Amino acid sequence: MASLKDIKKRINSVRNTQQITKAMKMVSAAKLRKAQQAVLATRPYAEKMGAIIANLVPKAKDISHPLLKERPRERALILLLTGDRGLCGGFNANISKTAEKFIRANPENFQQIDIAVIGRKGNEYLKRRSGMNIIKVYENITSDVNYQTAALLADELSTAYTEEKYDVIFLYYNTFRSVISQVITRIQLLPVVMPEGEEDLYAETDYIFEPNPSEVLCQLLEKNVEVQIFRAMLESRASEQGARMTSMDSATKNATEMIGKLTLMYNRARQAAITTELMEIISGAEAIK
Repeated sequence: MASLKDIKKRINSVRNTQQITKAMKMVSAAKLRKAQQAVLATRPYAEKMGAIIANLVPKAKDISHPLLKERPRERALILLLTGDRGLCGGFNANISKTAEKFIRANPENFQQIDIAVIGRKGNEYLKRRSGMNIIKVYENITSDVNYQTAALLADELSTAYTEEKYDVIFLYYNTFRSVISQVITRIQLLPVVMPEGEEDLYAETDYIFEPNPSEVLCQLLEKNVEVQIFRAMLESRASEQGARMTSMDSATKNATEMIGKLTLMYNRARQAAITTELMEIISGAEAIK
């Protein structure tokens, strides 16, 4: 049985850990509010852009834009959004496993599948798996998400696609639903495609385009890639903070339960020690008699 000193030391250690997890929960809660506001502000813009593109495509059928060009799918690129830090439950591992599963399930569909990873944790997970061809890793860009970073990424990916280095580019990220719910999402970033049903949904919307639908569509297609990446980064950031907040809350509760159990163990051990001392005193008194 552990000594009183050992149990007391362990209680203090767990209590210190509890203070850390509680503080991390509060920090994540503050960051989550800011990230959630950014996500909610960006979603309508991204959705409306999709609506306008869906309305433009039927009116500009003669357009031949590089980002709309379909090619035989032989080379694919996956842009995977993860975090740079852990202590957020299965946030990083789950999306990394999903991307790995997709790659292993499609060896016959693609001759080549490369991976560009945003976040240190995704890179650490995938580089230990065989057959994962990681070509680039972006670290420390999700802590402060800004549109300029998304625009640079979009330009880099668009250039790789138009130069025919890849025939299709997928984007993996976590969509924020609530503090306890993050949905792993995969979208086809390039070539640009409309979500199913968008044509019918916005077919009757009467927009006036200036100078003409074709020129407006060309500009929107490039902007759409930037917006999709920016939105994904914001969604991933909010999801990470929500997952970390939930994880730290659970850790704090577990620490509270552990402190209770250790305190009970300490009291029992202390009572046993007192009882033993009393028995020794009584035995000594009896021996003197």
